[in-house]
Parts: sequence; structure tokens; C-alpha cells
Amino acid sequence: MAEWIALDQLVVVPQPGRIVGIDADGRRVAHAEFRTRVLGWQQAFAAAPGRDWALYFDDTLAFAAALLGAWHAGKRVFLGGDNLPATLDGLVPRVDGFAGDVPDRHAPLQSLADVDPDSPLDALDEDTLELVVFTSGSTGAPSAIGKRLRQLTREVDALQAAFGDQLDGAQVHGTVSHQHIYGLLFRVLWPLAAGRPIQPRRFFHEDLVSALSEQPSVLVATPAHLKRLPEQLDWSALNGRLRAVFSSGGPLPVEAALQARALLGVAPTEVFGSSETGGIAWRRWSADAPQWHPLPGVAWRIEDGCLSVSSPHLADSAWWQTQDRVEADAGQSFRLLGRVDRIVKIEERRVSLDALEQQLRAHPQVQDVRVLVLPGAREQLAAVVVPRAVDPAQWDDAARRQFARQLGEHLAQSHDAVTRPRRWRFVDELPYNAQGKTTAVALAALFRPLLPSAQWQQRDADAALLVLPLEPDLVAFDGHFPQAKILPGVVQLDWAIHYAREVFAMPPRFERMDALKFQHVARPGDRLQLTLGWDAVKSVLSFRYVSDHGVHASGRVVFGDA
Repeated sequence: MAEWIALDQLVVVPQPGRIVGIDADGRRVAHAEFRTRVLGWQQAFAAAPGRDWALYFDDTLAFAAALLGAWHAGKRVFLGGDNLPATLDGLVPRVDGFAGDVPDRHAPLQSLADVDPDSPLDALDEDTLELVVFTSGSTGAPSAIGKRLRQLTREVDALQAAFGDQLDGAQVHGTVSHQHIYGLLFRVLWPLAAGRPIQPRRFFHEDLVSALSEQPSVLVATPAHLKRLPEQLDWSALNGRLRAVFSSGGPLPVEAALQARALLGVAPTEVFGSSETGGIAWRRWSADAPQWHPLPGVAWRIEDGCLSVSSPHLADSAWWQTQDRVEADAGQSFRLLGRVDRIVKIEERRVSLDALEQQLRAHPQVQDVRVLVLPGAREQLAAVVVPRAVDPAQWDDAARRQFARQLGEHLAQSHDAVTRPRRWRFVDELPYNAQGKTTAVALAALFRPLLPSAQWQQRDADAALLVLPLEPDLVAFDGHFPQAKILPGVVQLDWAIHYAREVFAMPPRFERMDALKFQHVARPGDRLQLTLGWDAVKSVLSFRYVSDHGVHASGRVVFGDA
């Protein structure tokens, strides 16, 4: 059993014989080598101006070295959940610089390669060093949450007290990112303190069996990942080597918990908490409806029907009232009943989104669902539904309308027309981010228009003319050009073919493009006039986009029979 080292002492003194992690090439990285890497980052950060630095690394071991190096240089570290352009741009006004796997335009700081491995490192100051993480956005826009090292240390201590005995000698594998608080604690800080080697990357279903079957292991996952364990994989190859399965980030459905238990041979341990509160409680799915037990050091009580906690994981000793409705159970346990903050007002009527979702899940053809409120001049309830045992991508508009009517009639037993969803989306799975969470932004994006509202001016057998107003919320404007909303050329080509197929009898197979030109960018607010021509003899489609700014694009597309 490796010696426990508190977070503030992790690299202060070299630890001969201690293995810190596995690098990307599968090589074991000893504590002395890891400490040298930390020194390289510490000296680089110490020479860099400013206090606030954002880190993003794909490699978990490299991230751990940079994080400790930044802390030993007295920096406050910001963790964006990913390195997407929008995320990095949102961090720019908050931080003095970046380090890690980010584009060159952010001038990422580089570690110093030539450092004295015997350079001294003082213990970290638990009360001054800080980490800033962001909430997942599952109930709204992400918010920045500051965490003192003291809070993180106490939470790691609680995890070890609750679960450490069963993990002795096991390596930690995860499907979650270390860039979020759950992955940071379970895949980086806790393993570092306990002497469990850090794995350099996140695992995916296809290579989980081989990774987990090599030696005693722990799996750190989310409900989104556990719900998708492929039954065809040879899980029996684990042969008892999997010591524990952790799930956090959202409620673990009974069906997913029982399936994971059957496939993996281990009852999942679900951990309940939030970015604001830290870990609160845990339950193990050895029974079908387990109770929640507080983590060591966490006190709880019920105030106005909601859970309040007092914990060393919080910034101070004050009680924190959550928005989670609870009821006390036998002994020191409790049961969660849903969230208070999912009560919304629609046309002055109070509606529980939890109750709507519960009622919809009771329908025999519904596997999963999320209900949300779409903003606008008149707010609307909307539902994103995963049908059971069917692929909604194969449905036509009539099939979607029919299923929406069925679900509306099902809800009519408990909800009137005002308090039922008016808009529906049917998907094969809910959208999940790297944290395994379904965010409000991702759900709302499903209701944004994929195509502009076409205004047809002419529809003949060989010629057509239509006007396309470019509304700002078109999905086509997302992400392609992070500095500005510009309609991509590939979208213009796709739209030309899409609208041409609505009016012309065209062969199915795309062969090639000819004389393709993009002359002016198209932006939100523009009104594009799209002229289409169809030469049936040559199977050639011609298109031309024009607006008040001139010609935007033109070209020809050749088609052939399948």
C-alpha cells in the first residue's frame, strides 16, 4: 500500500520507488521524474506575469504536472471544460495567459526543459491557492466557481476515508475529463495523494475491456457512459479485476445502474454533489433503490423541504441550502425527490419540469426525455425525447407529429394544454458534453432552425427562385468562424442541393462540382436570393446566391444515377 501524501506536500520531497503515472507511450513515470516536470512548469509560471492562468491538456499526467507547477508558482488556475474556440475566447478576458493544448494564437506558455531536479519546493498554501472551475450548464449558463486548495484537500480526504480501502493497488481509468471537478478529483488529485498511477487519457467503450482487465482497476464514469456500455463486448474478461465503478455528474437511472452491475460485475457507486458544494453523499447500487449516505465530514439537514449541507468542502462553515428536495430515511440517510429550481412559470402557471419528465418517462415508448423552456416573446415548453427501440431519424414529419400527439394525449391525464410541451424533438440519444452532462444550451440548440424560412418566388421544372432570410440563430452560423458569424461555403452548397431537390427531379448520386466560386461572405441579417437552374439532359444543377452586397457564390453540380 502506497504512503498517503497530502495535496500540499505532493512534490515537496522526492519519493523513491513511488510511481506517479503512465505516460502516453505506456512507460511508468517515477515520482522523481514527475517532480522534475513540475519544477519545469513552476519556473516557467514564476517567470510569467500575472496571477490567473488557464490550463487545458489532453494528457492527464501532463495536466497534473502543469497544475502543480502553477500552484507552486502562486498562480490561480482556471479550468475550461474544453479547448473549443468559444470556450477559450470566453476565458481571454478572465486570465493573463494559457498553457497546454491550445492554438498558437493564445501563445501558450511552455515548460522549461532545463531545470535542476534538486531545486527546493515549499509546501503549498491551502488557504491562498485557488482553482476556478465552471458549472456544467445543465440548468443554465455556466458559472465560475472558486475552490481553495483546502476545500479540495478535505474532499480528497473524504473520498479516501469512504472508499480507499477497496481501491488499494488499483489503477484509475476514466471516461470523464480531468478538466472538470469530478474528473480532477477522481482521476488526478485523489490518485496522486493515494499513490495510484495516473492514466494519461480518457477511455472509450471500445478499449475499456482491455484496459480494465490488465490489472486491478477502478472505473470513473458518468451516467451517460454507463447507459451506453456495449453488451457485445467481452466483459467477462474483467475476471474480478474491476474493484469499483464510480458515477457522478447527474442521476444514474435504475435501468443503467442494474445493467452496469450485470455487465461489469460491480455495483456502481454513485456520488452526489455539485461544483458549488463539492461531494455531499454516496450510494451503492447493490440494491434496486439505495439510500444516500453523507460523505465523511458532511452534515445535512432539511430546510423548507430542501437539503442543506455543512461541509469542509465549502468555502466557509455556513450552511448551504441546495435546490434539491429530500426526505429523511432510516438512520442517517435520505432520498432525493427532484429539484425545486425546475419549477417554472408558463403564462403565470407554475410547472414542474421534473413532473413533466416523470410523466413522459412513464409512457411505454419513451426511453428518456428532457423538458426545457425556450425563451422568446412568448416562452414555450419543449421536450427532447429519446423513443424506445426505434430510430427517429427514419421518421417523416407525419410520424413525428403522430408521436407528439400521442405524448400530448398521455400528458393530458395530468397537465392541461398550457402546461404541456408545445414543441418536440425526437433523437436517438440526448446530447452530452465531455463531462457526460446534458446542458441547457445543447438542448435549446436542437430547436434552433437548421434551414432558413424559404420564400419561393418561382418553381418550374428547370428553373427556380427563392429568397432566404439569414436569421442570427441559424445553426449554420455556429462554430465555423469563431471570430464572426459567417455562412460557410459548404452550407451554401448544401442548401442549393437541398432546395433543388424540392423542386427538380434530380438523380440521387453527387458526382462533382464545377466552376465553384465564393465571392462575398454572407452574414446574419442578409437576404439571399438563390437562383437554381436544372439541365435534365446533362444532369447539371446551377446555382447563384445574390443579395444587396452583390454575388455571394455560384457554381454547378453534376449528378448521376445510383
